[in-house]
Amino acid sequence: MPKMSSEPHEHATACKRITVNGPTMGTRWSATVDADNTMDLVALRQDLAAAVEQVDEQMSPWKPGSDLMRLNRAPVDEWVDLPAEILEVLDGALDVHRLSAGAFDPCVGALVNAWGFGAVRDAPDAQAIRAARQPWPRRAEAGLELDRCAGRVRKRVPLQIDLCGIAKGYAVDRMATVLQQHGVRHALAALDGELRAVGTQASGVPWAVALEHPEVERRAVHGVIELEDLAVATSGDYRRYLEVGGTRLAHTMDPRDCAPVRNSVASVTVLARSCMHADAWATALLVAGPDEGLAMAQRMRLDVLFLLRRAEGLVELGLGRLGR
Repeated sequence: MPKMSSEPHEHATACKRITVNGPTMGTRWSATVDADNTMDLVALRQDLAAAVEQVDEQMSPWKPGSDLMRLNRAPVDEWVDLPAEILEVLDGALDVHRLSAGAFDPCVGALVNAWGFGAVRDAPDAQAIRAARQPWPRRAEAGLELDRCAGRVRKRVPLQIDLCGIAKGYAVDRMATVLQQHGVRHALAALDGELRAVGTQASGVPWAVALEHPEVERRAVHGVIELEDLAVATSGDYRRYLEVGGTRLAHTMDPRDCAPVRNSVASVTVLARSCMHADAWATALLVAGPDEGLAMAQRMRLDVLFLLRRAEGLVELGLGRLGR
């Protein structure tokens, strides 16, 4: 992990700490900023809100008019013109899909809806699940063709795309870009469980981020991670779920089983330069499970912390800067 510095920066005393936030994607975004007195906080908040809202308007599966839903409704083999931002996220999603051997899959929209986690229904539907389990290309790139130069995408087979495992991380990256464009050197951008640090705190000390203990009924801190020009994302099975017949179904889909993920991984936390990649890899490793996921993280040289449920209690497995 980044080491803490005890020497304050020269301009630390000239900064004041402010927090701006707002609603988005069923949760809230926030930015904690060590800003000097010349900062236009009104303009900063407006630009941050606009950046997050643009991601939601383009990539939300809950908004019928989003660019994502236009693509989902489009006939097979019809090119759909899309903004550069969603093309970047689709490209990143397909990259992690390939590198994770399909553990991360942006083409699980039909499964998400069938199991009751999407905008279509709020409980599993057996008929919809059977339909969603019909064979589709096991490589998402075989069913989805991107032409980034022309700004367009087409589906080669019937697919429903879902970017919930990567779009929030991308939104945090967009927030970090806005902060830097406003001349901010010390900030922490956050959206749900995804965060990215711009520099350190004005004092020179890294930003301290709480790692949540994976409990269903309450929120508690498991540990603290220090960030300096880094992003962090956590995926788990304990916050969004459905209770069906006494069984808890996690919201993350395992595309290999065409069902909610079921393994001993309570949560996975990933550090990366980009929050988009941290977000996608946290999802991929949660799906991959403890053995395949740990081997995958080692192969990709990821900084990762698994929290595993074992008979003896919660067990940590960490790699890189999150190794113990």
